[in-house]
Amino acid sequence: MAKHIEHLHWKDADTTKWMPYAPVIKVHQGKIVFIAGCTAAPMYHSHPHIPEEFENMPTTLGEQTRATLEGMRQSLEAAGGTFDDVVECTRYVTDLSRQDDMNAVWGEYFSGSKPTTVTVQVVRLATDPRCLIEVSAIAVVDDGT
Repeated sequence: MAKHIEHLHWKDADTTKWMPYAPVIKVHQGKIVFIAGCTAAPMYHSHPHIPEEFENMPTTLGEQTRATLEGMRQSLEAAGGTFDDVVECTRYVTDLSRQDDMNAVWGEYFSGSKPTTVTVQVVRLATDPRCLIEVSAIAVVDDGT
């Protein structure tokens, strides 16, 4: 877990229950990193969007969650961070009835340190109609102090 981030819990909270998020995070120091919405689509794609650029995307929510988080990993690495540095995520999903598939993969990437989250079901994502999930994030990377 990142030393500059502290996960807090409510008084008398039952912390043995697994949740895919942290209820409260306190940041002691660091540099703020804002990560644009990641999907299973290529991060660098044409605008206006060309459907052929999205043909190799996985088709299930679990697989798209993995591809999305792999893209997020690249953004974190570019900023000198890891998933342990992520303090907040907003997750947009087109079908929340499959959120257990999303959360199973989520737990693999956020096993030691969980961010706060907001999860919202949307009709469609802007990138491509085949996209099932989009995640934006805020991280705080160690500033070396």
